[in-house]
Amino acid sequence: MFSPSQIYRAPSQPEQEFLGQTLPSLLDEACEHHPNRQAFNDWVQKDWKSLSTQAFRTAAEEIALGLKGLGLEAGDRVALLMHSDVNFCLADMGSLFARLINVPIYMGETPENMVFILQHSGATALILSDRHVLHQIAPCLHELSDLQFVFVASGLDAIAEDSLICLRATLPEGIQLISLTAVRAWGKEQWSDQSRRALRAEIMPQDVATIVYIAGITGRCQTFRTQVMPVFQAVAALRQRLQHGAPYLCELPKGVMLTHENLAGDALAAFSVMSGLKTGPQEIVLSFLPLTHVFARVMLYGHISYGHTVYFTTPQRIVKHLREIQPTILSTVPRFLEKVYQKIQNRGHQLPKFKQMIFTWAIDLAQQYKLGRRPHWLYALKLKLADQLVYRQWRKGLGSRLRYLLCGGAALRAELATVFSAAGIPVLQGYGLTQTSAVLCVNRGAFNRAGTVGVPIPGVEITIAPDGEILAKAPYVMKGYYNNPVATQEAIEANGWFHTGDYGDITDEGFLIITGQKKSLFKLSTGKYVVPEPIEHHLIQSPLIDWAVVVGNQRPYCGLLIFPNLRRIQRLGKKLRLRLSLEAVLQHPQIVAEFQALVDAANQKIPAWSTVKRFHLIPATLTAANGWLTPKRPINREALGVAFAKEIEALYSSIPTVIPESKVRSQAEVLPSSLTLEAS
Repeated sequence: MFSPSQIYRAPSQPEQEFLGQTLPSLLDEACEHHPNRQAFNDWVQKDWKSLSTQAFRTAAEEIALGLKGLGLEAGDRVALLMHSDVNFCLADMGSLFARLINVPIYMGETPENMVFILQHSGATALILSDRHVLHQIAPCLHELSDLQFVFVASGLDAIAEDSLICLRATLPEGIQLISLTAVRAWGKEQWSDQSRRALRAEIMPQDVATIVYIAGITGRCQTFRTQVMPVFQAVAALRQRLQHGAPYLCELPKGVMLTHENLAGDALAAFSVMSGLKTGPQEIVLSFLPLTHVFARVMLYGHISYGHTVYFTTPQRIVKHLREIQPTILSTVPRFLEKVYQKIQNRGHQLPKFKQMIFTWAIDLAQQYKLGRRPHWLYALKLKLADQLVYRQWRKGLGSRLRYLLCGGAALRAELATVFSAAGIPVLQGYGLTQTSAVLCVNRGAFNRAGTVGVPIPGVEITIAPDGEILAKAPYVMKGYYNNPVATQEAIEANGWFHTGDYGDITDEGFLIITGQKKSLFKLSTGKYVVPEPIEHHLIQSPLIDWAVVVGNQRPYCGLLIFPNLRRIQRLGKKLRLRLSLEAVLQHPQIVAEFQALVDAANQKIPAWSTVKRFHLIPATLTAANGWLTPKRPINREALGVAFAKEIEALYSSIPTVIPESKVRSQAEVLPSSLTLEAS
């Protein structure tokens, strides 16, 4: 059992109690103390549709009573495959009021993973956003023995009876198709002060509220998209082995069990350190991140508790709605800020020469800013001048009123935190995982340093293990992995220390820095997790490829280093009558096209956010002797990252890097027209 030598906690502040709460109690708190007539807002048909805190609570209670009336019992799992809007919030809170366990499924998930999540969680019901989502998921629902109900939030009531019959015919026999409106109507008939009190009396803070599945590999079936059935036997077998704790060859998605107290406590603790945060409609929130992810969802619970006004938008509409809504709070991932900063720089370079000089001066000035420290009077005076000339235009693009720009999900470049904060756009970067209910540490106020993820929030303890891994202990740490006691024991020590899987260090001032990752799983700057093994395994099946290494940690998209089988490449070059050096052969369009076809095929087998956008061909051999393979043959990713740093950097630059012949390496940098440069 690990025994820490030094533990880091939240800086001293008044003691507050954040535990003992349920998620519905946060909504009750808002209705009683911070009522808001426009608390929840959806963009519907070119206008905003609002719902008050009281109306939202009543609707959630009606859904809960309707679900219970259909026979769903406490502890039953209800999957949510929904867009991130008010309907998601209602389905979430309604299922929580009914003491059900909801299982959110990301809309961009692969069909295989959707099937696995539904199977492994034993979901009794599935709530969908609309009939378009129903059309997409219906072929995957066959032989899901536990599934009894499919609820559709909108669009089902308006269609003709014959169309409804056709929709029902797409579902397996025995599964009932019901609109969420009908569920609410049944619940409304049972709604009373007594039934409302009964709902709350049954919910305990220690109850599991949700199971959130995190990235893994299910074992891909090549014919899945055209023949769904073959995958079920494989999934069922893997599930059975998992439940019995048997070893298995591939890593399955793991279901993180989070209790009401985990989520509510984390939300309240995180919000407590945001100095000057107001309650009620004084704070305007624009939400565009997927609510299937814990970061956005915990932030939402905090906003609900504080009675804030929340507007739900999409990544496609966010720029328009930033200017229109003028939010005071925005939760985001680093990729969004990277895009904003890139656009600012591009526009600055297009200015007339004199204005361009002013712009460059303002950027240089902002880069000197010291987060969390009061600036010298002369520097502050320069900032005011730069604000009048440059910075206020930046704020205008973000709505002009932002007071809190909460950034999580991945590491943020120190330059971005510094420059935006200097420009009056306060960036608060944090760190946490799904298994810790989102937030462990966050920068705030005087406790803010660029290049760090801040200091712990109240209730969190952080320590660094002897091997450099970050360990955390908090009442917000998950209950465990659903039906996976082996993984739970590996993740959480008997004394409560949770292994994050990230390497880190603590500065002399007590700020946490993320320095690397223990496992191959990594995060893009979009906040999406990427498991590199599926695409790597697919590619090395080709006789042309010895090794393939996916890269992209904290980058906007996945890149790829391909180490070809050099003998086969030489043979292929002779067959194509290419009388060229090995380096020239690897750069020849016909050879590049061969590898592009292999990458394109591999991209079809993985989630959209994991697809490879660029690759390099490198004529080098990986061995244990040169340190690029471990003695047991797995790839030494850290060593490769150092050895091929320039090649990796070139994958993310607009101009391909030319590697000198003296380095005995070569590359074929590819940006196919069919793929976009930037991950969405």
